[in-house]
Amino acid sequence: MALGDLMASRLVHSSSSSSSSSLPTPSLAAVNHQTDRVDGELPVANGPELRREDAGEEDEEGKAVALVPCLPQVVVLCEQRHEGFDEAVAAAAGPSTSGLVSKWRPKDRMKTGCVALVLCLNISVDPPDVIKISPCARMECWIDPFSMPPPKALETIGKTLHSQYERWQPKARYKLQLDPTVEEVKKLCNTCRKYARSERVLFHYNGHGVPKPTANGEIWVFNKSYTQYIPLPITDLDSWLKTPSIYVFDCSAAGMIVKAFLERLDWSSSSSASSVKDCILLAACEAHQTLPQSAEYPADVFTACLTTPIKMALHWFCKRSLLSGALDHSLIDQIPGRQNDRKTLLGELNWIFTAITDTIAWNVLPHELFQRLFRQDLLVASLFRNFLLAERIMRSANCSPITYPLLPPTHQHHMWDAWDMAAEICLSKLPHLIADPNAEFQPSPFFTEQLTAFEVWLDHGSEDKKPPEQLPIVLQVLLSQSHRFRALVLLGRFLDMGPWAVDLALSVGIFPYVLKLLQTSAMELRQILVFIWTKILSLDKSCQVDLVKDGGHAYFIRFLDSLDAYPEQRAMAAFVLAVIVDGHRRGQEACMSAGLIDVCLRHLQPENPHDAQTEPLLLQWLCLCLGKLWEDFPEAQLLGLQSNAPEIVTCLLSEPQPEVRASAVFALGNLLDIGSPSVNGGDDDSDDDEKVRAEINVVRSLLQVTSDGSPLVRAEVSVALTRFALGHNKHLKSVAAEYWRPQTNSLLKSLPSLANINNPSNVYSPSNFLQSSSGLSSHIGPVLRVGSDTSATGRDGRISTSSPIATNSIMHGSPQSDDSSQHSDSGILLRENASNGGLSYTRSRPIIDSGIYSLFISTMCSVAKDPYPRIANIGRRALSLVGVEQVVMRNTRFGSGGAGETSAPSSNIGMARSSSWFDMNSGISMAFRTPPVSPPQHDYLTGLRRVCSMEFRPHLLNSPDGLADPLLSSAAAPSTSELNILPQSTIYNWSCGHFSRPLLTGSDDNGEVSARREERERTALDCIAKCQRSSCKMTSQIASWDTKFELGTKSALLLPFSPIVVAADENEQIRVWNYDDALPVNTFENHKLSDRGLSKLLLINELDESLLLVGSSDGNVRIWRNYTQKGGQKLVTAFSSVQGHRAAGRSVVIDWQQQSGYLYASGDMSSILVWDLDKEQLLNTIPSSADSGISALSASQVRPGQFAAGFIDASVRIFDVRTPDRLVYMARPHAPRTEKVVGIGFQPGFDPYKIVSASQAGDIQFLDVRRAAEPYLTIEAHRGSLTALAVHRHAPVIASGSAKQMIKVFSLEGEQLTIIRYQPSFMGQRIGSVNCLSFHPYKSLLAAGAGDNALVSIYAEDNYQVR
Repeated sequence: MALGDLMASRLVHSSSSSSSSSLPTPSLAAVNHQTDRVDGELPVANGPELRREDAGEEDEEGKAVALVPCLPQVVVLCEQRHEGFDEAVAAAAGPSTSGLVSKWRPKDRMKTGCVALVLCLNISVDPPDVIKISPCARMECWIDPFSMPPPKALETIGKTLHSQYERWQPKARYKLQLDPTVEEVKKLCNTCRKYARSERVLFHYNGHGVPKPTANGEIWVFNKSYTQYIPLPITDLDSWLKTPSIYVFDCSAAGMIVKAFLERLDWSSSSSASSVKDCILLAACEAHQTLPQSAEYPADVFTACLTTPIKMALHWFCKRSLLSGALDHSLIDQIPGRQNDRKTLLGELNWIFTAITDTIAWNVLPHELFQRLFRQDLLVASLFRNFLLAERIMRSANCSPITYPLLPPTHQHHMWDAWDMAAEICLSKLPHLIADPNAEFQPSPFFTEQLTAFEVWLDHGSEDKKPPEQLPIVLQVLLSQSHRFRALVLLGRFLDMGPWAVDLALSVGIFPYVLKLLQTSAMELRQILVFIWTKILSLDKSCQVDLVKDGGHAYFIRFLDSLDAYPEQRAMAAFVLAVIVDGHRRGQEACMSAGLIDVCLRHLQPENPHDAQTEPLLLQWLCLCLGKLWEDFPEAQLLGLQSNAPEIVTCLLSEPQPEVRASAVFALGNLLDIGSPSVNGGDDDSDDDEKVRAEINVVRSLLQVTSDGSPLVRAEVSVALTRFALGHNKHLKSVAAEYWRPQTNSLLKSLPSLANINNPSNVYSPSNFLQSSSGLSSHIGPVLRVGSDTSATGRDGRISTSSPIATNSIMHGSPQSDDSSQHSDSGILLRENASNGGLSYTRSRPIIDSGIYSLFISTMCSVAKDPYPRIANIGRRALSLVGVEQVVMRNTRFGSGGAGETSAPSSNIGMARSSSWFDMNSGISMAFRTPPVSPPQHDYLTGLRRVCSMEFRPHLLNSPDGLADPLLSSAAAPSTSELNILPQSTIYNWSCGHFSRPLLTGSDDNGEVSARREERERTALDCIAKCQRSSCKMTSQIASWDTKFELGTKSALLLPFSPIVVAADENEQIRVWNYDDALPVNTFENHKLSDRGLSKLLLINELDESLLLVGSSDGNVRIWRNYTQKGGQKLVTAFSSVQGHRAAGRSVVIDWQQQSGYLYASGDMSSILVWDLDKEQLLNTIPSSADSGISALSASQVRPGQFAAGFIDASVRIFDVRTPDRLVYMARPHAPRTEKVVGIGFQPGFDPYKIVSASQAGDIQFLDVRRAAEPYLTIEAHRGSLTALAVHRHAPVIASGSAKQMIKVFSLEGEQLTIIRYQPSFMGQRIGSVNCLSFHPYKSLLAAGAGDNALVSIYAEDNYQVR
């Protein structure tokens, strides 16, 4: 299968930004056909036209046949981002620079620079302690010493040994000593060490012509006249050669030397604190053994294995093989080809041998030892690979070669069988190849078979099983063009199994190979190489250095720019580039020079504006890549601003995927320079003006998304705005401090320069989030202070520095400024401020409109009250940076009302005004402090009032009381403490986690999820069928639960598949109770803020892992998972559903529609907000077209996008987001009464045309939207005291409750089925009013919550059975 197909088929749905459901059924397309049906459902004269698929088929007489209930398939809020994205989680997800990483890299690569060859052969004279057999092993370096005169033989053997070693390390310097004296050896050692410097020296000793080493570890050499054997202590040898060194001892009883050496090492390491010496020893046999003398071996069999392994292995194997009789042994020396040419027989054999010995070593040796012996030094690695062969061959002759460090035995490893097979195939071809030199070379099947074995492991292996032993062979296969593609694809599959697999592959030594492959131009390898590098960099960021050094970044930029690759794969290239530039200045410079900014910006814009937008994962990583390139790199930031980047990236702030929006914010935030010289008093360069203007525009865009529905996005916005607070610190402090200055007769006038910020598209515009009031009450919202005056302001709102008003009359709190200010009708406090606050310069450059600073501060006040705790914390940090200090409020309430405020002492006024920055009800106020003015630092600051900040010290951020000590700092450059408390963005690290997870395989638990889903659907359908046929007389009270809520039960909810009821009170305490066992399950607070009030509890994804939506009466929505586990509840998401519409007051109403994934929210305001919870985005703002607010909302169970609203003026409307004019029906069923609608709902079953509306007056009206606006049935249920209405989703029944301790249950025909009167309680007190009613989604169960005594009672039919 081609890799393109493999990647396309496996990766196409792997995007972390994918907005599709995590369930396999039905497909997203099937869901979309429900939400996108507009054309067929436009309203007709009497209401929406009935579609067959909605209402079932009708028979000839027009009677509707009963519908099979359609259970919603949409699942929301179950993406990876909802698992949590705080700093700790994100940091763990990002590429590491420690941990697993450090182990695979060789600590320090080494080289053997010098080789000393010492041969003590004394040919024709046998040493006294050796008795030779006959025939005896005679060959030395494959030369018979007796075939020529001894001096010639000695010289020839020496030269041959030199050439054999040279094959393994051609660049080393070789020194040869034949039959030397002690002095000659000393000189040789000193020369070698001098030449090698700090590199390794190899000392090879052949002692076949001298006695065995002594028990003290002395080896023997000669005197000058060759009449005596002279001992040479190993300690002397070691002191001459020093370290690092490697010794090869080819002599009998060589183990004696190793033993003596180890004793010396023990002694030296105990007597000195120096590190253990870097010495490696290879010895031919143990202390009690003699070298093999059999004539089938060469005399130097150990050296032959180490230096000519293929020849030795074939000679040895041939004698044991079935071919031994048929094959002429002399042919082995004639194997055609070169050892370094893999397309020849000799080269292929050498390649197979290397792969097998590497594999045995990797599978048997401890990790550290493998790295040191097989990956650090090329010559050492070759010698140890060959040593494994020596162990195999010599053990067959009862001789055990030994090493230091000690190796585990490898001579019986099963991979030797694969070698024997390869050797046999080679030997069987040999006669034919020698007879016909032109015969075509047929490659061995070895590598193909090993790749197949690796593939089998991939199909069945896992982290818990033994690692695949073929991994080193896969590495070798990368050298071959014919196998390379398949090997890379299998390697990619292996790396995809997780970080552990990447670490294993790196420890085998894959890194230099895949780095080298980036220099190939092979098109077919591009996709898999990008995938492999994605996997490597998701584990180890440190590879960025190697990539830049080798110019690898250019490969990925070219790939990112190629349109023939799948978008998911180009997203991987963007990820690789993002890691390359992450915190790496060289990488940033290299990528900037290679034009990465242009490439990214080009692909962020669709070719054709009408085209569907690009793959979200690609957009996300293009933004993150740009953000990382710009991060703390002013040159790249400037280039980005010049390349029109803000405009291009800003377009992505409305993308449907939260990850894309958050990444776009991250990119924009990194365009803001923290230490901008233009802001903190630098030169007056025109570039700086342009830069500041561009930054202000970026901030303007960011301020518009501070109320995004996704906390992931809002967190990034608040981090970016905190960067702005640091960069533009002085101006912001001035605006803040100017507001804090005491006033004398004070309320202020004039709304200067709001034109450019009071923009209808800006949800945080002043009109939205400032509440109207005629007095300076405690509810004044965040204050906007804009510095300018009508006469001194141009059209763009900039201050004219030449204006006499700006420069003269409003300075230093002059009387003019106080007299001219008064309280504006809209409740906005404005303070005219020009040169006084440092917002204008004495030189003539244009100055930024200070309105943006005022808007910034007011917006950050809203951010500081964000329902998501981490974001609120960042908002408070940002405010602390500009001198807004947190003050824990005592039991005082400022601004109790109206005119009393103005006559209060001025100190109180100041305090009251400070608290208006933060809503007084929140219990936290913001105060400005002006510490002593620091001395002037620049001439143009003369006469300006500088304000120093109340900074948070880093350790105080987490202090329990939230109070910060004053910390004076200069207003010029960001101080270290300011930089320390800059909150960290999490989107990049969090997004990196996507690539460290498996991308090629689906998640294993999908089958489990769908099985549970199917079972729940069956249960639901059974229950629906039963309840539709039931009598619905709720006469039996099956449970009564004292919730112990102080303020009574405000809302209750029955879970669909377990006997659990969730209740909440006005204080937003949430309690969960099992009504079958009468046991509490969990209790938790919705939030810790003092501003409390509950609107409604709703269940999301009820057929799957259900989530609990808690709507607060101020419009904040928080959604919890694991709420039925004691103490296990986790906040999934939180946002404000009324988005800065402070006018919504404390009476926000919400409802949820699972079919569409929409949340509807409204209140005492003129519009209804429709949120798409899948996209976590405001989908629509629908004008309510009424003069009064909305008091009840209900979403249709049949038609996605349709909902009914009941109004305070007793009118009822039905809206449909899919129709052009939204409003599809309007009636006043409760006329002439004007009490508000308390409850509204679509009638049970699947008829989308009938609704029920209940008014506070006590009447319940049944309406059919196809008929006139008049109700077709009226029930006078309660006289003037109706407090709650519940409509069952499927059973033909509704229930109403009253303040007079009564619940009534009616059929859809108006018949009263049950009346439940609360009995006097035990002490004779009557129970309070019915606060809430809620039916079970699928059963005939009713939960009722009472006001005063907080009881929750559950009613069922008489035949109810406890599960």
